[in-house]
Amino acid sequence: MTDAQWELQKAVYQALSADAGLQAEIGDPPRLYDDPPADAAFPYVTLGEARSSALSGVEGGLEHDVKLYVFSRYAGRREVKRILAAVQDALHDASLTLTGHDLVNMRFVFADVFRRLDGAAYQGMARFRAVTVTQ
Repeated sequence: MTDAQWELQKAVYQALSADAGLQAEIGDPPRLYDDPPADAAFPYVTLGEARSSALSGVEGGLEHDVKLYVFSRYAGRREVKRILAAVQDALHDASLTLTGHDLVNMRFVFADVFRRLDGAAYQGMARFRAVTVTQ
């Protein structure tokens, strides 16, 4: 049996990497990282925290809380909001393929945008809820 959380991460990464809307915002190939390099060019997106829990009453079912982060040095929130919109468009109700699991749904929950404490960058966060079941 494969790990549903890992399979979901791989599928999210593949979907975002292939999305033309996101590429238009963060480059092609897109600056999309699990762990960004210290010298990463702005703007970029990172895979954030992911939490999985058993889905009550569903054998082999898991509920996933997935976060993605956007980092920008654009003067203002506009760039972060455009990138968050592209991420939402790419993932909300997406049909992702996972090995050993079926994705029941992937839903956008909310997004936040804020100035980082360093004052030099803005950050955004998008949260998604996904449900998987073991095949």
